[in-house]
Amino acid sequence: MKTFDLDDIPANPSTAEPLDRILARLDGRRRFLKGGLGLGAVSFLGGMLPVARALAADAGPASAPLGFQAIPMSTADTVVVPEGYAHAVLNRWGDPLTAAAPAFKGDASDDGEAQAAQVGYNHDGLHFFPIDGKDGVSGSSTEGLLVTNHEYVTPHYFFPKGVQPGGAGWSPDWIRKAQHAQGVSVTHIRLDAPGQWRRVQDSSYNRMIHANTPIRMTGPAAGHALLRTQADPEGNQALGTFGNCGNGWTPWNTYLTCEENFTDYFGTGAHPAEQADYPDEAYRQHMLRYKGGGKTADPEYAWDTHDARFDWTQTPNEYHRHGWIVEIDPFDPSAAPRKLTALGRFKHENAALTLAGDGRVVIYMGDDQRSEYIYKFVSEDAYRPGADSNRTLLERGTLHVARFGDDGKGVWIPLTLDTRGTDGRRLGEHFNESLGELLIKTRQAADAVGATPMDRPEWIAVHPRTGEAYATLTNNTDRGSGKARWPGGPKHPGADAANPRDKNIYGHIVRWREAGRDPRGTAFEWDIFALAGNPTRYADGDPRRGSANISAENTFNSPDGLGFDAQGRLWVLTDGNYGNGGDYEGQGNNQMLVADPVSGELRRFLTGPKGCEVTGITWTPDQRFVFVNIQHPGEGPDLDKAQSDPLSASTWPDGPRATRPRPATVVIWKKDGGTVGS
Repeated sequence: MKTFDLDDIPANPSTAEPLDRILARLDGRRRFLKGGLGLGAVSFLGGMLPVARALAADAGPASAPLGFQAIPMSTADTVVVPEGYAHAVLNRWGDPLTAAAPAFKGDASDDGEAQAAQVGYNHDGLHFFPIDGKDGVSGSSTEGLLVTNHEYVTPHYFFPKGVQPGGAGWSPDWIRKAQHAQGVSVTHIRLDAPGQWRRVQDSSYNRMIHANTPIRMTGPAAGHALLRTQADPEGNQALGTFGNCGNGWTPWNTYLTCEENFTDYFGTGAHPAEQADYPDEAYRQHMLRYKGGGKTADPEYAWDTHDARFDWTQTPNEYHRHGWIVEIDPFDPSAAPRKLTALGRFKHENAALTLAGDGRVVIYMGDDQRSEYIYKFVSEDAYRPGADSNRTLLERGTLHVARFGDDGKGVWIPLTLDTRGTDGRRLGEHFNESLGELLIKTRQAADAVGATPMDRPEWIAVHPRTGEAYATLTNNTDRGSGKARWPGGPKHPGADAANPRDKNIYGHIVRWREAGRDPRGTAFEWDIFALAGNPTRYADGDPRRGSANISAENTFNSPDGLGFDAQGRLWVLTDGNYGNGGDYEGQGNNQMLVADPVSGELRRFLTGPKGCEVTGITWTPDQRFVFVNIQHPGEGPDLDKAQSDPLSASTWPDGPRATRPRPATVVIWKKDGGTVGS
């Protein structure tokens, strides 16, 4: 997700009581953690949940050793990896997708047509699909399709000097360029020599799926009146995907891309915001729940100024057609992507898929905004290897939302028409007896059943052996602040057991285990794996210091990306404050760490260049190469200066002669050819 969260306007009106105040529970919870997360993790895996031991016996060890020497924090404008490792840059913004595509222009003057044939901007989630694979993970480790999300654009780097969205010289083609740089790129890559990956530029697989690509609506909301527009009176054919943050993949070899900050792109066009009327009061309330207090688009985009689709005063229902998870077949360029309305509409971060014992598909999801919720989808039908019916598995099922109890237990509440809300009424009574409307208004449904507001739920990852799920909660500076969630709205809740710090600037990682190891169920047990903090600044016992597995050597803030390797190591990627003073002293540039989920040990594996976010992670099947993304290099403390002097903040990855920094993918390998992380 992007660092400067103009989109992150708190918008949750839930009146659910917080589980408790920080002083009532934090001490006890920290005693649990202080034994070591370390002891906390061992208790979770061994003592508190005896089923974990049986599962570990079935599947092998729950973790693997961390076999590399941790690296120090860095403020350098480069990527740093441990001794014994090497890295290379792949798929920079603007690199041509085909041999016929125009080369990147260093002054960023490429037009919309050129950008549609080039690698997109601000790389985020990604997945490596082996060229000969059948299940998304096994097959060739030397050739495959690298599928990558492109979340948003940074205007002062993305456009030529002097071009400002909505300003002088702003035109429909600059909007098309930005629209064609977001979405998903599919690139066919091949390993030619140790560490030398290249794009196969004559491959028919290479393409961009962007904000103007036709996409089919599927599931319960498809065709609903709230999705119909003049251009699509049936409500079944959307145009485009954008704001693509994290991702997922399926065992039937498809890619899931998650639409996150879709609200940023919708404004009032030529109408002054204060003069633009909502279509009706119901529409106003609905928009406020997702967009916060503003009527205007993020000024960094200004698509509404020249594209009527994004002017909600002209096309109000277009707003409802975004904020979904989109399924893409990377191996079939002719197949239309599909928006999966059964998985709900909100600011999707990623999609972590696992299979239940009976083959039903379970997907965990976070809604990345302050005081939003964690969700789970359970498919109606079961996955069958090789069956054509797998392609429709995510069109039918039950969406749930999580409530975390202060006793370390939780429940998944089904969001169905017959579920009773906290007011005693059926959800059907709230949403006109329409499941489609409920899913379009997923946040309101979660409000109605009293879900637990969380500290910006981001990525979720499922342990490949234990089935345990981990979720990053990146931060929430408004928790317990007394601030309204939007002008005139309710206040942010105070600390509770699952979110144990008011004004949480550092973030934390929570995890849960489903009762009976059955991810289809409605009960789970949970604890906190790590409270990020700053041990160089605060004394032991201060919650800002973090939990026992946070030290001066591995300190970090704002955990975001997350993934497990095949050996059970947990990889944590950060998108936090990259200043090196005040509360963030000693944390340096954003980074990637590796954790042992049993002992709780964390080691820093990678640091990124200045002003970047480290995000997205995927491996080759043999685990000898790991791919990660470097998003928005050069953003941050020098942002204002960078607007007038694009080279003041970063010249990564092209070096001193570069005209501007370029988001890109980094591939990392062990020089001796071994497994990464071992």
